[in-house]
Amino acid sequence: MELKLSFPADSPPLAVIAAAKIAGVPISTDPTLTPGSTPIIHLDNGLKLRGNFVLLRHISRVANIPDLYQRDAIESSQIDEWLEYAPIFASGSQFEEACGYVDGYLLQHTFLVGHSISIADIAVWSGLAGTGKRWESLRSSKKYQNLARWFNSILAEYGVLNEVTATYVGKKGSVKPTASKVKEQQGSNANLAKVNGDAADKEKESRKPTSEVDLPEAEVGKVRLRFAPEPSGYLHIGHSKAALLNQYFAERYQGEVIIRFDDTNPDKESNEFVDNLLKDIETLGIKYRTVTYTSDYFPQLMEMAEKLIREGKAYVDDTPREQMQKERMDGIESRCRNNSVEENLTLWKEMIVGSERGTMCCVRGKLDMQDPNKSVRDPVYYRCNQTPHHRIGAKYKVYPTYDFACPFVDAFEGITHALRSSEYHDRNDQYYWIQTDMGFRKVHIYEFSRLNLVYTLLSKRKLLWFVQNGLVEGWDDPRFPTVQGIVRRGLKIEALIQFILEQGASKNLNLMEWDKLWATNKKIIDPVCPRHTAVIEERRVLLTLNNGPDDPFVRIVPKHKKYAGAGEKATTYTKRIWIDYDDAVSISVNEEVTLMDWGNAIVKEIQKDQEGNVTHLSGILHLEGSVKTTKLKLTWLPESDELVKLSVVDFDYLITKKKLEEDENFVDVVNPCTRKETPALGDSNMRNLQRGDVLQLERKGYFRCDVPFLRPQKPIVLFAIPDGKQQPVLRFAVQDGKTK
Repeated sequence: MELKLSFPADSPPLAVIAAAKIAGVPISTDPTLTPGSTPIIHLDNGLKLRGNFVLLRHISRVANIPDLYQRDAIESSQIDEWLEYAPIFASGSQFEEACGYVDGYLLQHTFLVGHSISIADIAVWSGLAGTGKRWESLRSSKKYQNLARWFNSILAEYGVLNEVTATYVGKKGSVKPTASKVKEQQGSNANLAKVNGDAADKEKESRKPTSEVDLPEAEVGKVRLRFAPEPSGYLHIGHSKAALLNQYFAERYQGEVIIRFDDTNPDKESNEFVDNLLKDIETLGIKYRTVTYTSDYFPQLMEMAEKLIREGKAYVDDTPREQMQKERMDGIESRCRNNSVEENLTLWKEMIVGSERGTMCCVRGKLDMQDPNKSVRDPVYYRCNQTPHHRIGAKYKVYPTYDFACPFVDAFEGITHALRSSEYHDRNDQYYWIQTDMGFRKVHIYEFSRLNLVYTLLSKRKLLWFVQNGLVEGWDDPRFPTVQGIVRRGLKIEALIQFILEQGASKNLNLMEWDKLWATNKKIIDPVCPRHTAVIEERRVLLTLNNGPDDPFVRIVPKHKKYAGAGEKATTYTKRIWIDYDDAVSISVNEEVTLMDWGNAIVKEIQKDQEGNVTHLSGILHLEGSVKTTKLKLTWLPESDELVKLSVVDFDYLITKKKLEEDENFVDVVNPCTRKETPALGDSNMRNLQRGDVLQLERKGYFRCDVPFLRPQKPIVLFAIPDGKQQPVLRFAVQDGKTK
């Protein structure tokens, strides 16, 4: 249904038009209202809606993107709040003040409300775009970097907005369409691509966000999706993409997600993996309808296998595995392919009981051995396996393959769309063929690109090798790309969600850098994490301040100068203070330096040993000195028994090559040194750290507390959190640091 929008030619409602374009709501424009009139949408029943915000909300309600406005009570109210704020950008005197306010807000947010675009974003974006050159000049400067980043990301993901601004924003910034542009716009509105319709007018998929990618033949309220991990390892960042995309589409189409454990290989699976996968799914915030297991359907799967054998669509084959693989590659039919149904059923019964004869056999689908797509060359449906199953014990001696079980259970559970990564593309024909042979309706497959990261292995088999060989502590090792591993390293789940949803459901294959993910994480933790001080223990140097306080004193100072919520800390000021050796060797005699959170000091004497190593500094406080004139700003700690021991841990990638070739053995590129521990001393306030707390050691970076303070001789363990800057790893390396 096309909406008709009327407005004055000198003041088109830019936000309303932009929202319609983004939401895929067909709209025709009539710029003939008298100047000063309120914009109107004319409904088919003769009713009229008036007012920019009323029209925005109406478009969001009729759109196929449910989250544009209709959210929970809090987020919907926040959207309303931004809608009331947006007109301020039309006020010349308050324009830059408003830019500054929103810029500060976007320091910690990707969108104005929640984790996806809303009409609040569209209204503020349109307010900026409507000022024309005034905003463009600020956008190209570095004055409002967060605001410009947000504006540019929306424009990049919704390229249709270029058409809106070209049509309605005049060169001087007044929102005013030319007659030719309006006419052109009216002619094109009839062909506007719908979110769930014609793809001809869409952006190239590589530039589209998740919200502009459609599931085929999806109906709002009827979409059922599944996230189906195999319980043979912990959830890793690649699985996270699949899980989050399933949730995204379920929310978009007002459908549901089920969690299904594909537990068809008892050799690899365990209850430990099931429990931890559920834990990781909860960590990601995935909202699911229920949890099922492929093993729930073993009786039905066996009945289906026998049915296909009886119908001549499957057969039992005792060809040795290596020979079978070669015959499939060469397109040679098995000698068992034309066995009688009776002979096949006899061997099938031998397989079910796990007899010696049965264990030599497998069930294969009778598809097409000459097809260029080798996945349909009679794939294996069932194999014998004597290993007890982690849920049902030794009840079964035969187990279905993923290729057989997946299309069956998808159809049996009423899945409407199966999301899978593009690495399975060649097996799509096989999936549909098997479903057809089974007599089921078609389950739509939607492909998305697999998430590949530099210097990273995502194969569970390869990750298991590291665990079994003791090269990592376990599946939650901070060097692992598992959800538990990267969270233990210091990644906030919000950063992971933003990172994955920004990629959307594109099918384009990319090798991603970790830097972008960690940079997103930094934007989340930096504004709120408390600041502490540490000095590397080895070769640390005492600085004696001759006019310093004879009696130590304490000041209470904020842990974060710009965020009171971080709390306060006690800083002790003494005559003798510790500084890092690297700082000490950078100082010259009579140089004035700044002692952070204290003031300036002048170094008068530098003592060295016979090898030329700095061993002691002497100087005087010069608190009246200007911090603006000093080159060195030093972190320091008081000489005190109250300092705590630290073990500062930095990590490197597990492999030394950015991307492995298909025929390359990962063992050949295993990094021999991936963990560096450096002893340090920390301020006494760090005794209160809890496991999982994130903090910044000033001038050293961001850290997550892995082991808190237990007793004076046992160090607090801090894991270094990357900040998105490409820099040498193991930056706390010292000659005697422990490596692993």
